Amino acid sequence: MAARVAELSRLLTHAAHAYYVLDAPVMEDPVYDRLYRELLELEQAYPELIRPDSPTQRVGGSPAEGFRSVEHRIGLLSLDNAFSTEELEAWYARLLKVLDRTPAAGEPLPALPMVGELKIDGNALALSYRDGLLERAATRGDGERGEEITANVRTIQSVPLRLQLGHPPAWVEVRGEALIPDGTFAAINAERQGRGEPAFANPRNACAGTLRQLDPQVVADRRLDFFAYTLHLPDDWQPGPDDPPRPASQWESLAWLRAAGFKVNPNAELLDDLAAVEAFFARWEPDRRQLPYATDGVVVKLDDLRLQADAGFTQKAPRWAIALKYAAEEAPSRLLRLSCQVGRTGVVTPVAEFEPVPLAGTSVSRATLHNADRLAELNLHAGDTIVVRKAGEIIPEVVRVLPELRPAGALPLQLPPTCPECGSELVREAGEAATRCVNSSCPAILRGALRHWVSKGALDVDGAGSKLIEQLVDRGLVRSIADLYRLDAALLASLERMGEKSAANLVAALAASKGQPWHRQLYGLGIHHVGEVNAKALARAFPGAAELAAAAAEAPERITAVFGIGDEIAQSLQQWFATAANQGLLRQLEREGFSLAAGAAERAAGQGAGGAGDSGDAAPLAGRTFVLTGTLPSLSRRQAQDLIEAAGGKVTASVSKKTSYVVAGAEAGSKLTKAESLGVPVLDEEGLLALLEQGKPASA
Repeated sequence: MAARVAELSRLLTHAAHAYYVLDAPVMEDPVYDRLYRELLELEQAYPELIRPDSPTQRVGGSPAEGFRSVEHRIGLLSLDNAFSTEELEAWYARLLKVLDRTPAAGEPLPALPMVGELKIDGNALALSYRDGLLERAATRGDGERGEEITANVRTIQSVPLRLQLGHPPAWVEVRGEALIPDGTFAAINAERQGRGEPAFANPRNACAGTLRQLDPQVVADRRLDFFAYTLHLPDDWQPGPDDPPRPASQWESLAWLRAAGFKVNPNAELLDDLAAVEAFFARWEPDRRQLPYATDGVVVKLDDLRLQADAGFTQKAPRWAIALKYAAEEAPSRLLRLSCQVGRTGVVTPVAEFEPVPLAGTSVSRATLHNADRLAELNLHAGDTIVVRKAGEIIPEVVRVLPELRPAGALPLQLPPTCPECGSELVREAGEAATRCVNSSCPAILRGALRHWVSKGALDVDGAGSKLIEQLVDRGLVRSIADLYRLDAALLASLERMGEKSAANLVAALAASKGQPWHRQLYGLGIHHVGEVNAKALARAFPGAAELAAAAAEAPERITAVFGIGDEIAQSLQQWFATAANQGLLRQLEREGFSLAAGAAERAAGQGAGGAGDSGDAAPLAGRTFVLTGTLPSLSRRQAQDLIEAAGGKVTASVSKKTSYVVAGAEAGSKLTKAESLGVPVLDEEGLLALLEQGKPASA
């Protein structure tokens, strides 16, 4: 029986690979179905013979209760974008510079072979194989950690459950794009509409939602596809006699992936130089519309893997690759009305509302017009026909107006003189593009201020969503940030969509937020021009609101002495602290238990023992670079990063010889291995805290 089970698995796997990957069927459907049923019956009779790579195991088990977060062995960084050949050439010049190959004046650019691949509009996946078997599949997530969706990815027929290698490596990391082809997408929507269900907006969103389905059977029914495009192998792997050789280039990596059983996009090309890249890009601009799936550009990669390693990475993207995007689609539409939005700083933004048009896979009916200057530049009139596109394939924008189609007698449009939310007179200061409502009691400003205060980068209050904030403001229950901390669970539980448990959780989250570090409190105040990075710099230099307010009023030069802080921010701080309503808010927050100052641990970490320009000690971790990996016992990754940055250190995503320390916790991945191979000192959480307290290097 074991021999027959193995033979059936081999035959069915070969047939599935030929059908789904090679698009060259070798077996009739009835024959495949008969063999599949025979294998299924044998495995049911002899369950000890079931193997994890059996064709019957692509869909199995009960729906999951949720997805756990996992750390990628190799990070999934995003690509930088270029939107013209000029930007492509600028990227190539930067690449030559980092490789020390910039030509002398008058000499031609050196030619570096590159690979051109179509940029598939799908969802990135990380596949991990252990001894040739698919062990784990995860979403991109934030590039460092993603959600494990192995059971769902096993349903994708073009993802091999076992690598077609005689001597597979101990581990293999494969990156690629999951997608729903256009024809399959149309069939899915037809089925949904036939059942009275709403249609999906576009294939990419449908694919993303499908991958996060808790029931793998639903994923299987939607027939996703997968293209592999990146490969990572252990350094010590030696191929068997029938295995593909170890790749030395991206082009050879694609060949290796094909040989191992993956589906690789057939339209990739090896390109000799930059001119060939530009020709490849130009050729595919019209041809891409004939493809059975969506693509919005091409990805250009340096071919030589050794040169890739030499080029390295920025903090968010590889230097050796770039996504060259095609121009956004444009579509005409008729303007229906001009509305206005009021932001948390009082800025009034005009918004064009128009008849819905399909753009880049979604239906679009609104686009921001930014400010009064842009409104005047467009010379927009009531009922105009406008041309709309998606900037960067994401953000809708009005490109131009077609005045020849303007209705007779149409009136020009402009911003209203009063705030649409509170009726106060709008103000536009000299030299500023923005028009503002300056009424601090304006409901729109209050809603924006509250949303900002509870956001992830600020106080990070879980459970305080936009709908809840709207209820609190509209009912007059909250008139300032401080009022949030006066809410009780009974009152919250009486609100729409809030039960007793949710209310209790929110009250607990609000109480916990009082312990957030000073720089988050400062950022949460929403002071104009003070973003997350500036807030950290200011918090290091000024350990509390009192010190910062005094400097703003009496010695603004101490503020501008902080690295990265200019006159504009100093003036904004001066205005904010001089406003009576803001002074009252600080007093209210202090009464609710906020210190509005650095705690003892932050001060020990060097978050600012004195003002900028003082003769105090320098930040203890200044000039040192850290990499975080694994799960620390008590600190979240964000907390550890905040402590390091508060002490003047820098946190990066990848390990190199320039890394000062790697901070490793439980389930540390390849970053720990690389640190050990490079001799980079490794700290645990205790060692990191000791380093922060002592302000001097700790032993590894």
